[in-house]
Amino acid sequence: MARKVILDVDPGIDDAVAIALALFDPRLEVLAVTAVAGNVNAEQATRNVQAIIEQLDPPRLPRIGAAVRPERDPLVDSRHVFGADGLGNADFAVAELHHVHPSDKVITDEIRNAPEAVTIVALGPLTNIATVLRRDPTLAEQVGQLVIMGGAVGGPGNITPAAEFNIYCDPAAARAVFRSKTTKTLIPLDVTSQVVMTFDLLDQLPDESTPVGGLLHRILPYSFRSHRQLFGLEGTYLHDPVALMALLEPGLFDTERLAGDVEVQGDLTMGATVFDRRQVPEWRPNIDVATSVDSAGVVAALVRSLKQAGQ
Repeated sequence: MARKVILDVDPGIDDAVAIALALFDPRLEVLAVTAVAGNVNAEQATRNVQAIIEQLDPPRLPRIGAAVRPERDPLVDSRHVFGADGLGNADFAVAELHHVHPSDKVITDEIRNAPEAVTIVALGPLTNIATVLRRDPTLAEQVGQLVIMGGAVGGPGNITPAAEFNIYCDPAAARAVFRSKTTKTLIPLDVTSQVVMTFDLLDQLPDESTPVGGLLHRILPYSFRSHRQLFGLEGTYLHDPVALMALLEPGLFDTERLAGDVEVQGDLTMGATVFDRRQVPEWRPNIDVATSVDSAGVVAALVRSLKQAGQ
């Protein structure tokens, strides 16, 4: 039986790749794709979710959740990496939708419809998840599993020396989610950055005549160019698809049960994920954290899934 999932995203080119993989994977039943501000602002995030789904035209259309502008605008975005629209400046046209519900309502509805059976894959800031849990704390124990792409354990952040992007964007929300009673797994930057997609990925994408191939051929080259220009990388990171692979191919990852929290203030440390790894910890373990990855295995699995999605 396919696993019921909600993708909570801030698209972002790598979010778009993850959405494409999930919507065509027979192991998943994507109930909803919900938008959150992060890589781009709330309005653009909602528009991008709609554009991606319209371009892909999957056999089963998921619900769309609209991002709500956060109380405090994120301190950063990723337009310098992903383009002004977050999708490589593709500027996709979208149909005008009526009666789109806010993301937190969509998430709440789907959890209540299938208690303990829904996995949330959170690929952006944790704003929506924190909102859901704040409005109804009982939902924390009704989430089947929460997979989070974010944070850093032993390595540096990618926004500050201490903080990874998704956590830094809304550290208060991240702290609330870390401290919640959800069953959660963290796929941190230490792990996702070990997987580098090289330029030959572009030759292995589905044909441009397919919906998946048409979308990815249009947006992925921008990511390769920006990673080379900004980071000197002969390839590109696809953090979000790697996190999705942790759900689909858990055997490629090693995890450790840790006690984690998030720093919400400090000139140097805001947004840092902190883990009690003392010889005699005082914090109670609350999250499974990916600590290593079979990089070659993940790359091979990603390529296989992309080819399957294009069939």
